[in-house]
Amino acid sequence: MTPEVKSEQGQACLRGLMQIWFEFERQLGRVPLIARLERGQFNRDDYCQLLLHWRQQVIEGGRWISRTASSFDRDFADVRSTVIGHAQEEHHDYEVLERDFVAAGGDLDALRNAERNAGTEALHAFLMYRASQPNPVDMLGAMWIIEGLGQKMASDWAERIETLTKTSGEMTSFMRYHGENDDDHLNKLYALLDRLCRSEADVKAIHRTARVTARLYALQLEEIDHG
Repeated sequence: MTPEVKSEQGQACLRGLMQIWFEFERQLGRVPLIARLERGQFNRDDYCQLLLHWRQQVIEGGRWISRTASSFDRDFADVRSTVIGHAQEEHHDYEVLERDFVAAGGDLDALRNAERNAGTEALHAFLMYRASQPNPVDMLGAMWIIEGLGQKMASDWAERIETLTKTSGEMTSFMRYHGENDDDHLNKLYALLDRLCRSEADVKAIHRTARVTARLYALQLEEIDHG
């Protein structure tokens, strides 16, 4: 059950985040790799490339989430605890992704030695910068986009990939995990809306970070066909 958002600022923030999410969905639909998946033209090589480019973002996720937690002061001790718990839950995600990559026929050394693409570089730099600011309430917007991707898209993508590659789930564990668990992660973010959206400035900052995160995440996926 989604926690109730009670405050006026929290409700305004939620409405804006939902609109930004719809914009993000449209951006994803224009990404060549995702368009191929939607059209049924996606193959195992496409999947390996997706995982190869995803891995660096997944690894860096634990770092910027941890940095976010450490940047909150004692007045936000409860928020810090929630974010730290989230970082712990995400800490070993990359290992699941690596196993999926090998199961799909990819070379583990190539995966581990791959460089970040331009979109991943930009996304990581932006998130680390914002996470390093004092009391970075706007990082709620970044987590909303990334956790929302897992909750709303991962299971559907996994099903499509399994159908198109004629597999039964042995190489989509990473997506399946997020499809099953990011609903709980997102509910924790709902619970923070009233706590962190205390003014119009907070709402504006959260929306801006969500919008930038969405654009850079889409850029990261666009770069897969350029790498």
